[in-house]
This record gives sequence, structure tokens and C-alpha cells, in this order.
Amino acid sequence: MKAYELLFFVAPSIDEESRAAVMKRIETTIAEGEGTVDNVDNWGKRKLAYEINGLTDGDYTLIDFHADPTNVAELDRVLRINDAVVRHMIVKRTDRD
Repeated sequence: MKAYELLFFVAPSIDEESRAAVMKRIETTIAEGEGTVDNVDNWGKRKLAYEINGLTDGDYTLIDFHADPTNVAELDRVLRINDAVVRHMIVKRTDRD
């Protein structure tokens, strides 16, 4: 398994229940591929560099996890079809095993 980092943000106006559902879906997708979530860091509300879909702020979350590369593609697909997630980025960590 390789180390990855997922950074995503949702609209700050989204309710806590929807935000928890997004987190649950991410954790479930990683676990289904026999990956592990190492750390979840909630950054909170941050100003965006530019306006996206009428939003100027976003509620950011950073997740460190281990997974197989094929399962990362499935996680990317899940995040793309989730309406609550505005933007996301998955990066392979070269400084960890």
C-alpha cells in the first residue's frame, strides 16, 4: 500500500449532517479497498484564491491514508459524483511508506 493525501472542500453553508455523510463515504470507500485512514485534519473555513461556483470560502479537510493505487481511482470517482464536494485533490506522499 502507498501513502496518499486527500484535500477537499465543501461549501461552508452545508449542514453538519451532510458533511459527516461525505466523511463517512470517503472512509467507507477507503476501507472497502482494504486501505487505512491515518489522520483526519479539519482545517475549517478558509478563503478561496478565486471564486468557484459563486463561493468565496470553503470548509477544508485533509485526510492522510494508505491504499492501493487502483482503489485511489475509485475514491476519485466517488468524490467527482458527490455533489457536496466542490473540489478535491489526491496526492501520493513520497515522504512516507
